[in-house]
Amino acid sequence: MDAAFTAEQDEIRRTLREILGKRCGPDEVKAAVRTAAGYDRELWQQLSRQLGLPGTAVAEEYGGVGCAPADLALACEETGRVLLPSPLLATAALCVPLIAALGTAAQRSALLPPLASGGLTAALAVPGPALATALALTGEDAAGRWSGGGRAGGVQARVDADGDGWRLYGEAAQVLDGHSAPLLLVAAHTGGFARSRTLLFLVREDAPGLVRSRQTVLDETRPQARIQLRDVPAELLGEGEEGADVPEALAATGRTASAVLAAEAVGAAGQALARTVEYVRRREQFGRAIGSFQAVKHRLADLYVQVQAARSAAYYAAWDPDQGGLALAQALEALRLTAGEAIQLHGGIGFTWEHDAHLYFKRAASDELLFGPVHRLRAHAADRAGLFAPAPAPVPAAATPPAPGSSAAAPAASPPPQEKVAV
Repeated sequence: MDAAFTAEQDEIRRTLREILGKRCGPDEVKAAVRTAAGYDRELWQQLSRQLGLPGTAVAEEYGGVGCAPADLALACEETGRVLLPSPLLATAALCVPLIAALGTAAQRSALLPPLASGGLTAALAVPGPALATALALTGEDAAGRWSGGGRAGGVQARVDADGDGWRLYGEAAQVLDGHSAPLLLVAAHTGGFARSRTLLFLVREDAPGLVRSRQTVLDETRPQARIQLRDVPAELLGEGEEGADVPEALAATGRTASAVLAAEAVGAAGQALARTVEYVRRREQFGRAIGSFQAVKHRLADLYVQVQAARSAAYYAAWDPDQGGLALAQALEALRLTAGEAIQLHGGIGFTWEHDAHLYFKRAASDELLFGPVHRLRAHAADRAGLFAPAPAPVPAAATPPAPGSSAAAPAASPPPQEKVAV
């Protein structure tokens, strides 16, 4: 394994950091999340045209860059540093892999080029607060019961009356960028109890019966929406309902997405630590910088070790996405600890809305709610690795009756009496 970045990857990192440094300061982030789209459309188009950011994971035959997951993770580490509000995660990390894996040749040709160019964004709609379960981050559910399971709730799909299409009915909450994405990938349950299965459907923004409302969320840099489907016409993603292995495709997407999310969390944690170090160097108390106190040095040193360990895990997961769940757990824990300590070491100003330290704390809490929590991520990674599998029971030896006259057949002799010694 060669973990060193190539010259091209270093150039991508440098260019992206330069652009985001100029266009994505704390004030610009706060202004962007309050727009109708929830992000800066002009900056998104600049990142799409100059760097091909949304096309990083798209094959070259469809107009993308055709890079490995490591390149997308590297880019997301930089976007995480500035808490960039953008449809990059929902489009490139969640929807593009599903369309590439399950879509027909016509669907891939029609959807992937505009997704790669940034002209089209997409969002994955999963019923209920089940995104982590659907992506197999916190547990396996091959039956897809999170999509509704044939009972009330979730999203239900039925064949249209004329047999040429599908109709969806139900609701999905916590849809990342669901209020602004022109294309929705909706996971729906169909088949009732006899042939229960989960399928993915394409829904356009102008579909009749589609109602979308932006939600008030903890982390404004990750806008979410509630999607209501009232007998909405939809197009099945893939060749046919029998051949699509949607749970497996979602699990594969979850492994790559977890590596990307881990890199993004590491970028946010590293930046929160850097801003805290800069602050304690300037802030004076009792005539000296508070960063010179031994207690503060120890706390910052512990945070540095946490962030560096999480960065190593995230880079390894970018090379091997199968380790993404464990890397995501370590990165989210590092972000939570670093953001919490940043607020404490900034003193009273860290708790105010005017200061941007709370933005990193909200990102840490929101990511754990969406993709965690940390202990369940680790437990699932341990289950997949078989760390706590029960040990096989020992096979008893075959019992054979003792031969007549053998010593085994004789009764055990009583122990000799102990000799009494006078003291």
